[in-house]
Amino acid sequence: MKKLSLILIMLITTATILGACGKKEDSDKTTEQNGSTKTEFKVAMVTDVGGVDDKSFNQSAWEGLKEFGKENKLTEKEGFDYAQSASDADYLPNLTRLSKADFDLVYGIGFLMKEAVTNAANENPKTNFAIVDEEITGKKNVASIKFAEHEGSYLVGVVAAMQTKTKKVGFVGGVDMPLIQKFEEGFKAGVKAVDPAIEVVVKYTGAFDKPELGKTTAAAMYKSDIDIIYHASGGTGNGVFSEAKSIKEADPSRDIWVIGVDKDQAPEGLLKDGKTNITLTSMIKRVDIAVNDVATKAMDGKFPGGEVISYDLKSNGVGIAPTKDNLSDEILKKVDEYAGKIKSGEIKVPFERK
Repeated sequence: MKKLSLILIMLITTATILGACGKKEDSDKTTEQNGSTKTEFKVAMVTDVGGVDDKSFNQSAWEGLKEFGKENKLTEKEGFDYAQSASDADYLPNLTRLSKADFDLVYGIGFLMKEAVTNAANENPKTNFAIVDEEITGKKNVASIKFAEHEGSYLVGVVAAMQTKTKKVGFVGGVDMPLIQKFEEGFKAGVKAVDPAIEVVVKYTGAFDKPELGKTTAAAMYKSDIDIIYHASGGTGNGVFSEAKSIKEADPSRDIWVIGVDKDQAPEGLLKDGKTNITLTSMIKRVDIAVNDVATKAMDGKFPGGEVISYDLKSNGVGIAPTKDNLSDEILKKVDEYAGKIKSGEIKVPFERK
């Protein structure tokens, strides 16, 4: 009996050891899978023709993606990346390439990519996509990100109306279409709320990547006695800044300003003396926050597929830039007053051209 008991004890012990070894191997395998590149969350974006360094819309999106990568200890190129588009013909190939490279979420930055993102989502159903500034409905693997640009534009319209000395201000848009018209309409409404007598001159260049057109358009405006230009034209707006700086450097006594867009464009208005800055303010559109936010939701398994996520003044999705060096206390007080009325619903800012 003692011998039999000893044998049983040895068998049980051996089985326990083997079982433990098997569990360890399974555990190691799970750890290996969880730590591998294949299971690490990866996110990328495709720029429109403005490029990732347009100092505006695309750049803001890329900054948000980089911040997401930093927060989650992802490495550039492997964990987060971008593809730059030289023309609209590059949109779909870029989206497809990033999807095939196992990126879990791919952004299409800009309304111009609606068709490309739709096609990419159809062809790559296992990849999640998000489009900025457009709506793609009925697709569980596509989230749509939109902003209340008209609300932020209203506030910079208030600033322009209180700052102008010539009582004549300008708006330079890129492509004349509903999205950019939201900037235009909000700006005009803000100006007129302060002083209905102020003239607002509107010009569209037809492009988001033509600084030379921005420069010539601005030159004509400034010559016509306009002293402040608000641009919503992406990289084309770089030409507006260039022209304003040239005029100011040639005649330092002249009051001339640019209102930037999408991100704080104070750096773009700095003159060669390192002190004078012709950026009055900027209408910030927090594409960076939106990109980071949706990426975080996707990584946490809460991707808002099929939904439209809106970022407005109340949610801090739009507003005026933190750089306020050229704004008086009186202007800032008035901006706060109007912002409060927009948030409360007392003011309904128009966004469609009549």
